[in-house]
Amino acid sequence: MKFVIGSKNPAKVKAVKAIITEHFPSSNFVTADVPSEVSNQPIGDEETRRGAVNRAKNASATKQGAIGIGLEGGVRTLEDELYLCNWGALVLPTGQTFTAGGAQILLPREIASEILAGKELGEVVDAYFHAKGISHSEGAVGMFTANVVTRYTMFEHVMRLIIGQYKYGRASH
Repeated sequence: MKFVIGSKNPAKVKAVKAIITEHFPSSNFVTADVPSEVSNQPIGDEETRRGAVNRAKNASATKQGAIGIGLEGGVRTLEDELYLCNWGALVLPTGQTFTAGGAQILLPREIASEILAGKELGEVVDAYFHAKGISHSEGAVGMFTANVVTRYTMFEHVMRLIIGQYKYGRASH
C-alpha cells in the first residue's frame, strides 16, 4: 500500500508511520507539504476537520493510487473557554474518506486570549515557554500535560481511530 502523509511535521509523520506500519507492515510512505486550505490557526472542529480532510485529499492527489493522510490541530470554544482540538483524515484513491477527532484539553486563559486576538497556537506556546518549535515536538498538549500526552501520542490516537474505521470498512464490504 502507498501512503502520502500530508505534512512534514515530525510529530505527525511519526504518528502516521507508527500506526500504519503496525497494521500494514509492508506499506510505503512519502511525505508531501500540501495545503490545508484553512486558516493557519483553525478555529472550531469544523474548520480543523476540514483542514485534515483537505490535507488528506491533496496528499492523495500527489501520487496515483496512493492513500492520503491528513492531520490538523486547532482550537475550539466550549462554554466560553478555549480548548485544543485535533482531527485526522484518510482519503482513498476512490475519494472515500474516513475522519476522526481526538483529545481536547483546556488552554490557559492567557494562551486563549492571544489566539483569539489572531495569533497561532504554536507561536504563542513557544513564547509562553521561551522555546522554539514546540509544535514539531511535544506540542502544546505535551507542555500542558507535563508530557503525559504529547502531540505524537495525540495524533497516534487519531490515527488508530482512522485506521480502525478503514479496516472495518474493508472487512465489511
